[in-house]
Amino acid sequence: MLEIFKSTETKVLETVDVISKGCWVNMSAPTAEEITRVSIDAQVDVDIIKDALDDEERPRIERDDGRVYIIVDFPYIVHDETGFAGYETIPIGIILTEDCIITVSLKDTPILEEFRKNRVKEFFTFKKTRFALQILFVISSYYLRYLKQINKKTNEIERVVHQSLKNKELFAFLALEKSLVYFTTSLKSNKVVLDKILRFNYLKMYEEDKDLLEDVIIEKTQAIEMAETYRSILTGMMNAFASIISNNLNIVMKFLTSITIILSFPTMVFSLFGMNVELPFENNPHGFMFTLIICGVLSTLAAIIFWKKKYF
Repeated sequence: MLEIFKSTETKVLETVDVISKGCWVNMSAPTAEEITRVSIDAQVDVDIIKDALDDEERPRIERDDGRVYIIVDFPYIVHDETGFAGYETIPIGIILTEDCIITVSLKDTPILEEFRKNRVKEFFTFKKTRFALQILFVISSYYLRYLKQINKKTNEIERVVHQSLKNKELFAFLALEKSLVYFTTSLKSNKVVLDKILRFNYLKMYEEDKDLLEDVIIEKTQAIEMAETYRSILTGMMNAFASIISNNLNIVMKFLTSITIILSFPTMVFSLFGMNVELPFENNPHGFMFTLIICGVLSTLAAIIFWKKKYF
């Protein structure tokens, strides 16, 4: 999908058909024809555009002939076959040319939707440096938002797993831990890009732009710390709850084994008295009652012994 936007003097974002000075070109899972068109009209190397469409591409920043290429990772939500929500990261490319700014990604993202719907203050397509930094800031805010969601899901699963004997909750923990691994790796790589922007002046920035960049770095640092903290907590919880589930299962098995032993005494007694040989009480009219009493005494003694040993 190829979209071209341009800010007007009245701060309205309009959709236009031609790439021109001061416009924003948004490419989401573009076709080969769309890539070729943007490459020709905006004078951008095709390989740079394709790099942003490689889901294994690492975050980086480059400058060449007055153009700046930024690739960072952004988070998005995925669902497994059970419908459980997980989180992954993929690259998004931000290309700043002399005339326009281009964003490239494999998936449509709610991050850019914030700009398409004019939800970001002081957003103008012709302020390319400010726009790029605003995109990075929104990406950081989404990392923080999703980290809070992960923490909330962790607490919900924790309440369920206390009484659970199934692996479902552990798989959920595993999915969240994997999401935190993705987040931590991507956040650290993104922060390297931000540090380069701050140190090496890849972008021409005014004082307010530098303040915004510092805010982005602070948000990114906070997100890294949160991701590492949540990951550490989650790893400890997984180990603890795995032991709890195993212990709960042992308790159930011990209880069932105790009941089986208690019930085995009546079976054993009745089996002995069912033999076709001479037996005590066989001519006694109360023999059956005596047999029941023997079974009850043996089972009661076994139950008392197991109870004192806290088997149930």
